[in-house]
Amino acid sequence: MKSPTRLQPEPLILASSSPRRRELLAEAGYSFEVVSPPLDEPDDALRARDPYSFTESLAFFKACSVARDFRSATVLGADTVAWLNGRVVGKPIDRDDARRMLRAMSGTTHEVVTGVALVDERCDRRIIAHDRTTVVVRQLKDEEIEDYLDTDQWRGKAGGYGIQDVGDDFVERIDGSFSNVVGMPLEKMTKVLRAWVT
Repeated sequence: MKSPTRLQPEPLILASSSPRRRELLAEAGYSFEVVSPPLDEPDDALRARDPYSFTESLAFFKACSVARDFRSATVLGADTVAWLNGRVVGKPIDRDDARRMLRAMSGTTHEVVTGVALVDERCDRRIIAHDRTTVVVRQLKDEEIEDYLDTDQWRGKAGGYGIQDVGDDFVERIDGSFSNVVGMPLEKMTKVLRAWVT
């Protein structure tokens, strides 16, 4: 593991299978190892009362599922959802589901919420937080949606889209952290990681 260029716990493990989270943390100068959490996504996301406690809980459980196998390491978990009209919008299960999500978001405003959790091997020391970003989506044409679906970039992404993929083509404006919409709120993470080591 290379020396970090930012203040952080060492060793640090990212409990995530998301390449976007890995890229964001690496580009921000953090040093870490990656271990995919052995935790399935819940089937009851649509019944979540709010996206904040929902994503924080999932981030915590993901981190704990990895932390128990790594002594003396700090483990970071994260989970991202879109929140539209009072409901969680998770990751699409197939192309039809992604199409449904994108049509629902067309011409609307939604929130993207990421929960983050830092835990130790016993999960008795923890810092749990979340960040939220408001995203305004312009009115989308059916052919624009189909063209995007053809790219397969919707796979594994909350709300059926990646802002790094669609940019201004889909998004009219955002209010908050851009990296949060990608999947890891770096501004929030800097504060959380500093709090852990100081």
